[in-house]
Amino acid sequence: MASPTQKERRASPRKPAAKPPETTVRPSQTSAKVQVSPDEIRRLIAEAAYFRAKERGFTPGYELEDWVQAEAEVKTRLASPR
Repeated sequence: MASPTQKERRASPRKPAAKPPETTVRPSQTSAKVQVSPDEIRRLIAEAAYFRAKERGFTPGYELEDWVQAEAEVKTRLASPR
């Protein structure tokens, strides 16, 4: 069987591209909580503590206070519904 010529290929109708299914779920559309790993929580706390320290010019002696406040902030953000 001979392969189609360029003219035949151009003349053949093309199927329209299939639409992807609409499966996007926005956080406001679901009541399920997102699971965050302990490592990710620790990273978020460390990042928040870093920015607290940076805001006060990295003055030494406040590391524990920064960590505790950052931990409370992250836990509150993770617990609150979006």
